[in-house]
Amino acid sequence: MPSPDNASSPHAWAPSHPLEPAEVTEAGFATSLPAEDFKALFRGHPAGVSVITADAGDGPVALTATSVASVSADPPLLIFSISTLSSAAATLARAETVVVHLLDADDIDLARLGATSGVDRFADESRWTRLTTGEPVYRGVRAWVRCAVINRMDAGTSTVIAAHALQSHIERDVAPGESGDALVHHNRSWHRLSEGSRLDG
Repeated sequence: MPSPDNASSPHAWAPSHPLEPAEVTEAGFATSLPAEDFKALFRGHPAGVSVITADAGDGPVALTATSVASVSADPPLLIFSISTLSSAAATLARAETVVVHLLDADDIDLARLGATSGVDRFADESRWTRLTTGEPVYRGVRAWVRCAVINRMDAGTSTVIAAHALQSHIERDVAPGESGDALVHHNRSWHRLSEGSRLDG
């Protein structure tokens, strides 16, 4: 976007649809993108898939998330968001630590489990265990990282959680430059990235 110095230039950026005056929203903005337009933007934006687990003392919870992102390598920080309507929200609002499972295509069944409402995600006791520090962790996933929650922020109907990585395990490593077998969620469906999906250059 151009700086104010070139705003009068004939080549200056302008919105394709001029903004109409609007009443100030609850958030204090004169304009706000409609929810359906916002959803349409992200339908075409693929995201990696993770499952997040925690236990605040009243039993383990798990959910599938596509919002996990690394923030810093030193210190090792990541963020993710959860809906306040999620069945896991109350536990994640209190948990001091979480385990973020970073999935690949071999973990598709776990991704589906964490995304399915009304099921016991820990019914199959052979599928998960607890770390020595007490957190629930699923067996055999591509990788997981145990984190300490360092901050929470309310954002609309979600909560953004920042966490500091404490411990990790990689079951199936991916060498630099290799495609691996990544699991991606795109336009309401699961996809596998592979050598055939790589674009050179």
